[in-house]
Amino acid sequence: MIFFSGLITAFVFYSRIYQPNVVMEYEKEVFVYIPTDATFEVVQQILIASGVVQNTSSFRWVAEQKNYIHRIKSGRFLLENGMNNNELVNLLRSGRQTPVDVVFNNVRTKEQLAGKVAAQLELDSLELLYAMIDTAFTNPLGLDANTVSSLFIPNTYEFYWDVSVADFLARMTAEHHYFWTERRKKKAQKLNLTPEEITTLASIVEKETLKKDEQPKVAGLYLNRLKRGIKLESDPTVIFAIGDFTIKRVLNKDLKIDSPYNTYKHKGLPPGPISIPSIQVIDAVLNHEKHNYIFMCAKDDFSGYHNFAKTYAGHLNNARKYRKALNQRGIKR
Repeated sequence: MIFFSGLITAFVFYSRIYQPNVVMEYEKEVFVYIPTDATFEVVQQILIASGVVQNTSSFRWVAEQKNYIHRIKSGRFLLENGMNNNELVNLLRSGRQTPVDVVFNNVRTKEQLAGKVAAQLELDSLELLYAMIDTAFTNPLGLDANTVSSLFIPNTYEFYWDVSVADFLARMTAEHHYFWTERRKKKAQKLNLTPEEITTLASIVEKETLKKDEQPKVAGLYLNRLKRGIKLESDPTVIFAIGDFTIKRVLNKDLKIDSPYNTYKHKGLPPGPISIPSIQVIDAVLNHEKHNYIFMCAKDDFSGYHNFAKTYAGHLNNARKYRKALNQRGIKR
């Protein structure tokens, strides 16, 4: 009897430690997210909520034996089907996270950027936003609250889920320096523009046309205007100044808005980017098409392309066609 009793006890201990406790019926993979400063009770609730950990009491017993309850580490952890408690505790205790592919593109404002990033990581969007515009961060980089958007290069970046705001910004700064190679810097210098100004111009080009094959031509047009001291007169800058990105038709009254971003009132580039432009558009500016166009107007076929003109008379003709097409479609705003 003592022998059998010992066998039973041994089996119970073995089962607690080595029997599969992570069971997935339909899921291919399940991630659990352990917040910073989480208690063991919080970890248990997260595992219960995952729906794949079968026995949390046996998990707790193994966690106590391995002192995990006092060694909680935050992060994003990938659970595998068939994991036993020993493997599960070892994973969580080791802090061996699965990184997150952080993606941000089609972002107009700093607020949108902070929100997109925070939706993919643990960090708080407001904390990130305030850190981005803090002079302690911007001043050493030669940036300010208007130009800081130029620091961020849209791409896919691998981060640990619990990365701090400071470490996130440090990585973005490093990626910015990596992107702005000597070759790109020299191209910007030939245009008498800084990388931040190139990014600002690229943001305008991107909002003027989504047609990749047309972007170098649009970039060339705005560079022509800058060189000649002609106001850029870009509708997207006016829309940015208004702050209503649903606007499809800029009206004459909009052109009078008092804002440094209104390029119908102020010469040169606006104070900063009106969006966070893609790498492709930045390169389209650096490798712009050389021509003599200084006017552009959307085509009346609504193809997304533009008619270009070298003279004001030619531009007025193009503009009349487009206004007529807008009126026919009932687009008032």
